[in-house]
Amino acid sequence: MGADLYRGRISEDGKMAGLRVRPPLSVGFILADNFTLSAFSLFIDFLRLAADEGDRSRRILCRWSIMSSRQTMAQASCGVAIGRDSGFLDPKDFDYIVVVGGLLHAGPQMDAETNAYLAAAAKAGVTLVGLCTGSFILCRAGLMKGRRSCVSWYHYQDFLAEFPDERVIADRMFFVDGNRITCSGGAGTADLASFLIERHLGRAIAQKARHVLLLDRARSGSEAQPHPPSNDEIVGDERVRRALLLMEQHVADPLPIAELASRLSISPRQLERLFQSVMGVRPASHYRLLRLRYARWLLDHTDLSITEIALDAGFADCAHFSRKFKALHGFTPTDARGRERQPLSDDAPSMATMPPPDAHLAAMRIFE
Repeated sequence: MGADLYRGRISEDGKMAGLRVRPPLSVGFILADNFTLSAFSLFIDFLRLAADEGDRSRRILCRWSIMSSRQTMAQASCGVAIGRDSGFLDPKDFDYIVVVGGLLHAGPQMDAETNAYLAAAAKAGVTLVGLCTGSFILCRAGLMKGRRSCVSWYHYQDFLAEFPDERVIADRMFFVDGNRITCSGGAGTADLASFLIERHLGRAIAQKARHVLLLDRARSGSEAQPHPPSNDEIVGDERVRRALLLMEQHVADPLPIAELASRLSISPRQLERLFQSVMGVRPASHYRLLRLRYARWLLDHTDLSITEIALDAGFADCAHFSRKFKALHGFTPTDARGRERQPLSDDAPSMATMPPPDAHLAAMRIFE
């Protein structure tokens, strides 16, 4: 559907002679306060490249509008400000209304008028898309009841804490649940944009946009996010949460335990006691398990060599990594590579809701 309706001469102003005005793909954008610029820019640049021949940027096959209840500019989390094209338009004019989320803990992301507009769009049957933390905004507006939300592994614990009764996926790029689509953000935004363009305009046009952006292939929504999924246990002690976050941020270059303690303004002995009390293991043991879990995920989901994986997981040499890996799993990294990889399906339970047997000792995504 769509692209074949636009065969014919394209005038210099981008209009099609004798054909309908509405393009095959029309998207409305709503930007949250402190929205993520990369998610917005990737998506809209895919539309731009798909909308016209070459790199001419005329809005022929695609149309988009940035809408807001306020006339002030929306500021991204990086400080870049973007103005609106209009107030809220008739939601039925759009195939999709895309909500671009951003920082979670920097005040309200949407006002009451915006939430009311999203509710009206949902009632009209328009597909709502949550990019990055846009899934949180849709959930807060009560628009994800009975739906599954796809979030980044980075925000999985945040989602569980705020929406304990909602269904969440944190191990794939994006998820289509009827007329709700949620995307983990980051580079996954490009994959979702490519998917929607192919759906409306065809594979060739989606491929052209990818090639101009130097993206070699489109990943399906069910492909795994490039990081191990999160466990669903929430740690109550703030100092342990901060230590876990520091560990996760320094997987390839592990921090000495003394350095971890220093950053928390406590002694190494205090940190040892805290971990024994809260986690049931010493901090060094937990840190190693975190790195081994990350290595296992890389083995299962990437084509990196075992040596590269050892270095990425913070091990000085491959032999040391192999010994520790076998001690934990009972088989070597080479054996793990030989095991059959199970593809993800949209009906399969999320890995984030099915932690491995040793998940109580494995890495957890924890936030301050």
